Amino acid sequence: MEFDVVELSRLQFAMTALYHFLFVPLTLGLSILVAIMETVYVMTNRPIWRQMTKFWGTLFGINFVLGVATGITMEFQFGMNWSYYSHYVGDIFGAPLAIEGLMAFFLEATFVGLFFFGWDKLSKVAHMIVAWLVAIGSNFSALWILIANGWMQNPVGAEFNPDTMRMEMTSFFEVMFNEVAQAKFVHTVSAGYVTASVFVLGVSAWYMLKGRHIELARRSIAVASSFGLAAALSVVVLGDESGYSASHTQKMKLAAIEAMWETHEAPAPFTIVGFPDQEARETHYAIHVPYVMGLIGTRSLTTEIPGIEDLVAESEDKIRSGLIAYDALMTIRAERDATPAEVRATFEDHSEDLGYALLLKRYVDDPRDATEEQIAMAADDTVPHVWPLFWAFRIMVGLGFCFIAVMASFFVMAQIKGMRFPRPALWLAVVMIPAPWIAAELGWIVAEYGRQPWTVDGILPTALSASHLSVGDLLITLAGFVIFYSVLFIIEMGLMVKYIRKGPQEDVEATEVWMQKHERRMRSSGEVSPAE
Repeated sequence: MEFDVVELSRLQFAMTALYHFLFVPLTLGLSILVAIMETVYVMTNRPIWRQMTKFWGTLFGINFVLGVATGITMEFQFGMNWSYYSHYVGDIFGAPLAIEGLMAFFLEATFVGLFFFGWDKLSKVAHMIVAWLVAIGSNFSALWILIANGWMQNPVGAEFNPDTMRMEMTSFFEVMFNEVAQAKFVHTVSAGYVTASVFVLGVSAWYMLKGRHIELARRSIAVASSFGLAAALSVVVLGDESGYSASHTQKMKLAAIEAMWETHEAPAPFTIVGFPDQEARETHYAIHVPYVMGLIGTRSLTTEIPGIEDLVAESEDKIRSGLIAYDALMTIRAERDATPAEVRATFEDHSEDLGYALLLKRYVDDPRDATEEQIAMAADDTVPHVWPLFWAFRIMVGLGFCFIAVMASFFVMAQIKGMRFPRPALWLAVVMIPAPWIAAELGWIVAEYGRQPWTVDGILPTALSASHLSVGDLLITLAGFVIFYSVLFIIEMGLMVKYIRKGPQEDVEATEVWMQKHERRMRSSGEVSPAE
């Protein structure tokens, strides 16, 4: 088998990222759910809510530690495996990562310690504030990382400096409020909330089936189904916002997700199922729903969504424009301060297409020597592999609607039908526990795989971003990461299963049942209850 340095570097980063994202969604969602539970405890003073906070908080802590351990490595990979990328765009990409580390991570890590060791040292209100600060820190971490990633998808607020040969930030405000970053943030954290809700629902359902910790399970189901239903609905709404954003920031990705080879007359139909054939440039046995894709992608009935063929032709035009910029850049580099003003003006006129000329470096050392055939090949490279994107998106969306149905069902059972849960529904909740992780991983495949062949969309091709490493180095480190991360994953699963089987450390259910009966007797006699 022939190995390629760039592809191995991509595989290594993909493996570490996918492992890391096994822990992130649950951390995001559990942090909020735990804070909600402790808030109810402070408001009601019922011991059962303290028990719930401690139990689910323990599972949050296990997951948080593993998330940190797997996440640190990823940031080092930018310098180790993607050194030219770090050199080229580090001025922009490094800023949100630094803020994430200095502000969000230290906030989160500091208050995690207070959360676990401050139960007997802080007042109830102070400890509740700590729980919310942990949740805020977790979400802030996601915000800054997704601002960095969103810039890679839609590079705004920056421009290329021909004298330093680097991208430089022109507006931190534009980078921070990048529409892609904001859409990705709210969509990702909502997916995390769904993940945690499904997890809490499934574990609680297992307790109900086993007849253990019934009071904790009933209340946990009520909280998880309410929170999860709102989160699942928001995921769909915010996913629609991401699709609308892609229609004018990443047109090729949107066309590939839909396997839209030709530009349709507006409004474009949505393909429910089909079998994309990239060589033949057609989708076999496709079933279409009229108008839906046009409404999702453009929110209008008159705006066209360009197909892959038209976008390839547009990319070829951009490559030719980029070649003009590249030629002017070489003159600037050669003559430095003596560069004629008209050469710099020419570069400025075509600089936004420079990245497209760099796609030719895969075929020729100097893009200006490229043949017509090589230009056509480079333009065709802007099309990502369609069938993985097509199916990953549809499975993710299908799972999203399943989450809405399940959460809505449990919400009705918990809030309207008096906490009566049929055993088949409880078993369904248990079986569905892995589903949100599958959806989340597929979502990242759509986001990252759909950006290829770019590391920074339209700016820096992936083929130019990697470090000068040997194939042997990459194979050894890839194997090491896979083995080490697999061991960490097994440890995490073992700890989670152990503590779930063990259940809450405090047995307060008998006390809670007694308090409820006692309060009913006191209310019937007109006395004031202990909680009041």
